[in-house]
Order: sequence, then C-alpha cells, then structure tokens
Amino acid sequence: MSRKRSTDDGDELLARLGSLTAQARERAELQRTQVELAIALQRGMLPRDLPRRRGLRIAVRYAPACSGLNVGGDWYDAFTLPGGRIGLCIGDVQGHNIEAAAFMGQVRAGLRALATVASEPGTLLCRTNDLLLSLGSELFATCTFLRLDPATGLLESARAGHIPFVWATADGKSGVVDDEGGPPLGIEPCTEYRATRHRLTTGGVFVLLTDGVVEGPAMTIDDGLDQVVRLAGAAAVTGLEVHALAAAVIKGAESVGHEDDAAVLVVGHGEPDERP
Repeated sequence: MSRKRSTDDGDELLARLGSLTAQARERAELQRTQVELAIALQRGMLPRDLPRRRGLRIAVRYAPACSGLNVGGDWYDAFTLPGGRIGLCIGDVQGHNIEAAAFMGQVRAGLRALATVASEPGTLLCRTNDLLLSLGSELFATCTFLRLDPATGLLESARAGHIPFVWATADGKSGVVDDEGGPPLGIEPCTEYRATRHRLTTGGVFVLLTDGVVEGPAMTIDDGLDQVVRLAGAAAVTGLEVHALAAAVIKGAESVGHEDDAAVLVVGHGEPDERP
C-alpha cells in the first residue's frame, strides 16, 4: 500500500509540474505575441519617408527597449507644412506596452492633422493637448515640436514636458537649448506653450532625442546630454554627415544602461542630402 501511495503521489506531482510548465509556456507565448504586436504597431506608425529639401539634412535612428514589454512609447516625425516649411517632432508616451503604442499613434496623427491648420509650435502643442484630453485617456505624452524654414534656417520650437534638444555650429560652439517648456500633453487643460526662435546656420545641427538616449541606471540625464553635446560639437566642426551623427548618438545610448526605447532625430543645414 505504501508503494502504491508513493507512486500515486509521484504521478500527482508530475501532473502538477506538467500543468505548471504548460501554463508557463502559455504565458511566455502570450508575452511574446504582445511584444511582437507592440513592435509592429510602433514600427507601422513611424514615418517611412522624410522630407527632402535643398540645404536640409535629416537623419533618424530608433532602438527598441532591451527587455520585456518595454516597447511602444517613443516616436519621431518629420513632414512638410503648408508654405514649404518643415515640421519636426519627437516624443515619448507614458508606459511601454500595446496601449502606449496605440496612444503614440493617436498623438502623432493628431499632431500632424492639427499642424495643417496651426503650425506655430506653441499653438500646435496647445491644441494637441486639448485634443488628447478630449479622448479621455489616462496616458500622457511628452513632445518637442520644431517648425523650420529651410530657405532661411529660421527654426521655432516648443516643448511639452520633453527633455531639451542639443545644438552645435560649424565654428565649434555647442550646448543644450535653454528654453521654457510646458507640462506634458494630456495632463492640464488650457495649457500654454511658449515658442522660442533659433537659427540653423550652415554646417550646424540640432539633435532631438528621447530620455532613453541620455538617462538610465548608469548615467544621469545631465551627463547623457553632455555626451550628446560633445558628439554634436565634434560632428559640426568636422563636417560629419548627419546619418553618422545620429548613429553615434544612438550608439551612445548603450552606455546609459537603459531598458527604455531610444529615438534620435538630427537636422542639419548645409549641402543637399541625397540619402533617402
């Protein structure tokens, strides 16, 4: 009898282990499917084509999160505005899951649509903020929007809770843009966002990025921004091509030890950029 009970106990244990293993496999498969769906959503919502104008150089880079479901929050965009100006934006949605990826698509689509009727950066962010609040989502997004006139190099910018961008000129000067930002989009109604003006000079660059590029367990945001400032300054002085600079900036994101998405958008003013 004792042998039979021992055999029955062993069979029961094996059955329980088999059930737990099957459940673990189902959860792993579900997580893998969710990750693939989130990545597909995000990749499908990022722009496939960038504006091309004589004297305008644009480059982008994106690196997905390192593990788990940490995907879906970051985006970039560049498109032509009425009158021939160029709209440039970069942002980060709260959260890293399928919902964040879907919300990112709403933010990007809403911003593009509103830019056709109100392209002044401060006004555009204000209207986008009101739109997101009307959707009733519990998520919010940070964003920087730039309006660039390729013919003159005049650039106007506004920020909604996003980290500042980096600038560099061909004469060796570089730094972090010191402007007044507002709260993230989708938090406070009737928010005003102040726009500031800059000049994109010949050989100069502006580098827009998300916090996954410059902030993580191994690096503070100030140290990360300093790293990008050095890269941008060296690139402007040596005439490094904007695609190479974007690649170097996203490569530097590996040193922050992040588990977040990372996006970079570089815009330069100089010779025509023939790369797609």
